[in-house]
Amino acid sequence: MKTYTTLSGAMDELRKEGYTEDFNLQQNCLECRNGEFKLFADEFIVYKYFRFEGDSNPSESAILYAISSHSKKLKASKRKASI
Repeated sequence: MKTYTTLSGAMDELRKEGYTEDFNLQQNCLECRNGEFKLFADEFIVYKYFRFEGDSNPSESAILYAISSHSKKLKASKRKASI
């Protein structure tokens, strides 16, 4: 898997690979297109993920997930930040 030094660089690369959707984590599913699609655990796979830590404070981190769903024919990504 390729290593990226910046979150924005990884996001740009994923967009080029077709990860154009964004998803929101709900209690029991992932939601895409403002609720148009709901993906449950058996309907998607986590294809890639990238972890980024802050230069000055390692506790400032972000994780970027790239998922795909063959049943819905979509690729999505999500950035999760924790401070």
